[in-house]
Formats: sequence, structure tokens, C-alpha cells
Amino acid sequence: MLETIAVVLIVLWLLGLVSSYTLGGFIHILLLIAIVAVLLRVVRR
Repeated sequence: MLETIAVVLIVLWLLGLVSSYTLGGFIHILLLIAIVAVLLRVVRR
């Protein structure tokens, strides 16, 4: 489930970059959360 959430957040972040529409730092905070979720998943394996 964490992997799915991380992928969705990364895709939304990339769409934000492509469309030049960002919500300030919010979208980057979501990206950081996605990266942390993926790292936690890798470390727990």
C-alpha cells in the first residue's frame, strides 16, 4: 500500500512540474513523504 501511495504522489509531483502548476511547497512536501515511504519499505525488507 505504501508503494502505491508513493507512486501516486510521485506522478502527481511530475504532473505539477510539467504543467508548471504547483501549490507552493506543498507538492514538494508530498514528494518527500513519498520518498520516505519508499525508503522505509526498502529498509523493512
